[in-house]
Amino acid sequence: MLLCGAGVLPAAQWTEFRGPQGEGLTDAKLPLEVTGRRHVWKTPMPGKAWSSPVVWDNQVWFTNAEADGHKLWAVCLNAKTGRVIHNKLVFEIKNPQKSPVAMNSYASCTPVIEEGRVYVTFGAHGTACLDTKTAEVIWQRQDDELYCDHFRLPASSPILHKGLLYLIYDGADRQFVVALKKADGKTKWLHKRAFEFGTNNGDRKKAYGTPAIIKVGDQEQLIAPAAVATEALDPATGKLLWTARTGGMNASGRPLYGGGLIFINNGMGSLGAVPAKGDAVRDAKWSTRRNIPKKGSMLLKGEYLYMVADNGVASCLVAATGEALWSERLNAGEFASSPILCQDRIYCFSLTGKCVVVAASPKEFKVLARGEFEDGFMASPAVTGDALILRTKSAVYRVE
Repeated sequence: MLLCGAGVLPAAQWTEFRGPQGEGLTDAKLPLEVTGRRHVWKTPMPGKAWSSPVVWDNQVWFTNAEADGHKLWAVCLNAKTGRVIHNKLVFEIKNPQKSPVAMNSYASCTPVIEEGRVYVTFGAHGTACLDTKTAEVIWQRQDDELYCDHFRLPASSPILHKGLLYLIYDGADRQFVVALKKADGKTKWLHKRAFEFGTNNGDRKKAYGTPAIIKVGDQEQLIAPAAVATEALDPATGKLLWTARTGGMNASGRPLYGGGLIFINNGMGSLGAVPAKGDAVRDAKWSTRRNIPKKGSMLLKGEYLYMVADNGVASCLVAATGEALWSERLNAGEFASSPILCQDRIYCFSLTGKCVVVAASPKEFKVLARGEFEDGFMASPAVTGDALILRTKSAVYRVE
């Protein structure tokens, strides 16, 4: 299973992208029908930002940005009422990086939170640690060591483990993984990608992955997907443990681990199952390109993988072999948000504002409920207690 530095957390805490274990799983008692008309509260949120909410006790945090990237905020809402507690201007950027496409935002990286502190990053534009009570900046980094040309803007989210904050910078010019000391933001180690990309095209070297920490035997591994390949590093030292040629570029889904395999999808629509044990350079046990999400993360429940491709086709695969058991269209438009799994239900949120709940069953595809919101989803859901915290392109909701 994936490791979380804080151990087992209460249901109120949704600490990072895809939850406290990074797997998009919850045992909360969520409503079957999820719709914008039945919200507990709705807080309009101006700007253009795709970061997902994180939750600690009665605080909901996320980042926000102006569409042009000149001002970057950390925002905190009251989880019970939706009232804005903090709207902290963290960075003002005189010359933000430009992007040739409008799909991404300047605040797409999801924060990571623990008791008393929230860590926000905007990629090369800056990373900071804030006090959750006062929103005051404890430390921040905007130096050249943590710089790359994102080319299409950043989206990799940070994670915390044993006193270190891990970030991935896979730009068009530089590609590296870094561990910062969470107490003061100083660099503990920095690992430059150690494989050959096989191209001089910087656009094909980019990636947006969020790492995951797994334990294989007695050894912890930081799994860090990139364009072309995935690297496993020692979380304490940054030492390279192994490399797998997983192909593609623009990787943004979080890796999953189960049954001795690490499941990695990328922005070219490819999925590979890499053995957790093996040689220093290894290949996937199996791979497929059929209906694989290019942006969203997958779900692993027991022996089965569930996913929603960008084109709105949901699939169930046998995790050990990659055999497709079913693939069906959700009829809800396109998808970028990552689904979550609540007991035997999968909650999916589309770019057109549709919520589709399907059964997590390998036997058959079955739609259980449908809902709709006024705007579409780029951010992924968070859970607190038995409530969903949902961010559309223009507002944040609590639904329970």
